[in-house]
Amino acid sequence: MAPSYQDLLLDVPAPHVRRVTLNRPAARNALRTQLLQELADALHQADADDDVRCVVLTGGPKVFAAGADIREMAEPQVAAELGEKRRACWQVVRDFSKPLVAAVHGYCLGGGNELAMLCDIIVAGEDAQFGQPEIRLGMIPGAGGTQRLTAAIGKARAMHIILTGETINARNALAAGLVSEVTADAGTRAVVVAAKIAAHSPLAVRQAKIAVRRAAEDALAGGLAFERQAFADLLMSDDRREGIAAFLEKRAPKFTGR
Repeated sequence: MAPSYQDLLLDVPAPHVRRVTLNRPAARNALRTQLLQELADALHQADADDDVRCVVLTGGPKVFAAGADIREMAEPQVAAELGEKRRACWQVVRDFSKPLVAAVHGYCLGGGNELAMLCDIIVAGEDAQFGQPEIRLGMIPGAGGTQRLTAAIGKARAMHIILTGETINARNALAAGLVSEVTADAGTRAVVVAAKIAAHSPLAVRQAKIAVRRAAEDALAGGLAFERQAFADLLMSDDRREGIAAFLEKRAPKFTGR
C-alpha cells in the first residue's frame, strides 16, 4: 500500500482494486496543489504495484471536488508559480496506465470536473452536479476542460456550460454522454465496475485503454496547448482579479473587459 497522505485516504475495497478518496471535506475537496501532488504520487505508486489493476477515485458520498482552491489561486504570481507543479500533476493523471473509475456525488465543478473527465469511466450519483464555472471568476478552464468537455458532449452543450457557468445534473450528464451511468450509490457501484475490470487480463485491459484513449485524445493536442496559454494570459487580467475578489467577498463581480 502507498504511504499515508494528508489530503487523501487509500484503501482496498475489492481484490486488485485501490480506492483513492479526496479528503478535504471542509473545503469541498478543493484541489489545492498539495492534494494534486499527493494524488500524482498515489497514482505513481498504484502504477508500479502489480497487485493494483484498477483504481477508483472518489470524493466520498457528499462531494467529488468543487474546483480549485480559490484562496490558493487568488494571487496571480502565486498561481503562475504553482502552474508548472500543477500541470505536472495533471499529466500524471492523464498518463496513468491502469483503468481509473470516478465515483461522483455532489459537486463536480471546475478542476473537479476536469479531474473526473481524465478518468476512464464516470459513475454518477443521483445528486451529482457537473460544470465549469471558471467564467464567473473571469477565467476559463485550465486543465483540459474546454477540450475534453467538448469531446465528451459536443460543441453546443459544452459552449453553453462553459460560457454560462451553469451546471448540469446527473441525468442530463448521462443523456449528454459525460457519464457512463447514474445510480443511487456511486461509490459502491464504482467498486463493482472496478472489480469487474480487475478480473480481466491486465495486459488486455491496458491495451484497450490505450486504444480508446488514442481515439479520444490524439486530436486534442493543439486545443490543449491553446487552452493552457489562454489560461496563463487571463491570470494577469483585471477581470480575473475582480472575479476572485468578488468570490472571496461573496458579492457580484463588476467586470470591465480588461
